[in-house]
Amino acid sequence: MEQRTAKDDPQDELAARLRLIQELSGLGVRALARDAGLSSSSLSRYLGGQTVPPWPAVVALCRLVKRDPRPLRPLWERSSNPLPAPPKASRQVHPGPRNDLPRDAPDFTGREAGLAAVLTAVDSHRAVAVDGMAGVGKTCLAVHAAHRLAGDYPDAQLYVDLHGFTEGREPLDPDSALRMLLGALGVPSERVPQEGVEQLAACWRAELAGRRAVVVLDNAAGAGQVRPLLPGAGPSVVLITSRNRLLGLDEVPPVSLDVLSPRESAQLLARASGDPEGPEGRLAREPESAAEVLRLCGHLPLALRLAAARLRHRPGWTAGILVERLAQGASEFDTAFAMSVRQLDRAHARLFRMLGLLPGGSFDEYLAAALADVPLHSARAMLEDLVDAHLVQQPTAGRYRLHDLVHQHARRACAEQDPPAERERALGRFLDYYVHAAAAADAAMPVLSPGRPPSAGRAPAELPRFADKNAACAWLVAEYESMIAAFETADAVGADLHVCELPRFLRGYFARRCGTTHLNHLFERSLAAAERLGDPRQLAEAYSDLGFARYNAGRTADAAAAYEAAGLRVAGTGDLRAEAELAMRRGYLRWDEGGAEEPLELFGRAGTLYARADCPAGAAHAAASEAWAMLQLGDRERAARQARAVLGIAHADPAWPPALTARITLGMALAGEAPEEAAEHLHRALALAREDRHMNNEAWCLNCLGVALRQMGRYEEALASHREAFALLDELFEEHWKIRFLNGYAETCRLAGLPEEAMRLHRQALELAPGLGYRNEEALAHEGIAVLFDGTDPAAAAEHRRAGRAVLR
Repeated sequence: MEQRTAKDDPQDELAARLRLIQELSGLGVRALARDAGLSSSSLSRYLGGQTVPPWPAVVALCRLVKRDPRPLRPLWERSSNPLPAPPKASRQVHPGPRNDLPRDAPDFTGREAGLAAVLTAVDSHRAVAVDGMAGVGKTCLAVHAAHRLAGDYPDAQLYVDLHGFTEGREPLDPDSALRMLLGALGVPSERVPQEGVEQLAACWRAELAGRRAVVVLDNAAGAGQVRPLLPGAGPSVVLITSRNRLLGLDEVPPVSLDVLSPRESAQLLARASGDPEGPEGRLAREPESAAEVLRLCGHLPLALRLAAARLRHRPGWTAGILVERLAQGASEFDTAFAMSVRQLDRAHARLFRMLGLLPGGSFDEYLAAALADVPLHSARAMLEDLVDAHLVQQPTAGRYRLHDLVHQHARRACAEQDPPAERERALGRFLDYYVHAAAAADAAMPVLSPGRPPSAGRAPAELPRFADKNAACAWLVAEYESMIAAFETADAVGADLHVCELPRFLRGYFARRCGTTHLNHLFERSLAAAERLGDPRQLAEAYSDLGFARYNAGRTADAAAAYEAAGLRVAGTGDLRAEAELAMRRGYLRWDEGGAEEPLELFGRAGTLYARADCPAGAAHAAASEAWAMLQLGDRERAARQARAVLGIAHADPAWPPALTARITLGMALAGEAPEEAAEHLHRALALAREDRHMNNEAWCLNCLGVALRQMGRYEEALASHREAFALLDELFEEHWKIRFLNGYAETCRLAGLPEEAMRLHRQALELAPGLGYRNEEALAHEGIAVLFDGTDPAAAAEHRRAGRAVLR
């Protein structure tokens, strides 16, 4: 028989390479695991080749011995997919190319030397840092270069404003920036690490390694903010801008910009003003006045464009008149800004000042209308006029932003000219808008039992309309940074009701796009705000929401404590929906904790409460969960009947959560007596989950399909389905999500004649379950191991059965 070596199996070879790393470290398994931030049992499996480690674990181990992890990436990828999985026809790992670049300046002028230096640095180092004073044209040059490079980097063109110098706003931290960039690449939230900038940065570099992307990191505060965002191996490039020289980035060559030369300044002024560059032009007829315009603008592109906009919209002005108006300013910045603002009528000037109250970032016409309390069509028209005046930028269709210097000027003008009461009212309208707009988006993409409408503030006259959940999700993605800024603003100014309610309407977004860490953080602060308010209903909901976030993070004991606190308060509020939602959440928790009949009772009680509250969607959600609990208790007939009733409820979204739960329940309930119908339901559920691009639901569907196929005796197909599910789960960074599936997969392996694999999976469940508080899965793992020991070691089998019974007492 031919001798098999590690080279024949990439998983064995990877394990051998990791053992070499351990030898280099000179540490034992426990010490090495501690220093790498891993559990010793997980590390033992990685070193023994039983389990393929997640990529961040490989990175952490390599860093401990100061070795580059990138050469191990191809081996790790081969190890992660040792067996061919069924095709994923409807699931896109990488959606179409993303282009976030702002529009290229149509009047881009000069900068030949600077552009050549940028392109040369990108070619040699795949990175460049453009620095220079405010308004000198750093962003314009970087964006122009990125557009030039886009053809050679077709996989993605990304842009993110790091807000290093945005007045009234903290710079974007690397954690948030990395999540934004990974989201822009279309990386499913389940593959995004939940904690640690280093893990996020490793994930970002791994995603870029196989792509040709150009990334613009605009307005960086310093090297520390940028370093985690740099690409690693692979062809992707990054262009950075900052007002400071980024001395800490030794590997990134700098390109420093000065003001434009007199010749370039004259060319830009002529082009931006629409003045022909010939002897008949206004500027050409008054060369001394034109030169004075350039001097008063300090040869700064931003100031020159603002001045040129006045000439373009004032055909009767001469260059001399422009000089007179500019001379009233105090500096090259204030000169241009004040002159431009003075030309605005009262309504335009008021909107411009109100925009200074925003915490930075992009916004749309709906927010502008709400902020200034004007009709939507008026806000739209005024924004376009402000764009023409170069006071507002339009990076993409329908989105607007203020240059940092312009934002600073607007903020200062608002503080000087608008009474405190008016500023306070405008800020309140800003906060009201995001709570009510987020509630509208959440209502269009329900993934949970529907909640009550917002009570914070007053709904604006116009809110965005969402045709479907995809449109709502796209809006939430575009507005997420601004909504978090609104949350921070609300917390800072003591708008506690807004702090309570805004995260509640982001739960659907987090279920699809982010993980649980940030959601826990937001709900912790919501609870603090509810305690300050002293409102029993807000306090009950805050405890319930925090418990739900804890539950999704695998912190069952903390979730139980939060639910207990919510229960003490919710009954006295008279809020039937909140009481029903709490009963649903407690039902999920009690099942995982080992409860049997109690979850069924809680789901039934939730359905009754939802019906009394006239909430049919909530009642359907409760009925679907009740059917699932019936199935788990072995009552297949009742489960199937209840699931069919839920599927009979009309709804526009076929992937509506109650219908998805009911379809999976019905498929599993019918697996024994009607295998063809069962398979049809389960495959339909899987297709819907894939179309929805929700990897958690997809993994759930695949594992349930594996269990059903095993019950049909189709073991090879069942194994393939489980393997594909765990290939998805291995991409998740929250290990606790695996606990619900390990025992089912193990049972399939046992019946398929793979007892060693079954034992490994049951033991993995035993390792995870106690720490998570999943007593039901812990008891199932003991029983599964006992079955494997039957006939070979009766004493061990009996011991595991005793342990399983003890768990559920």
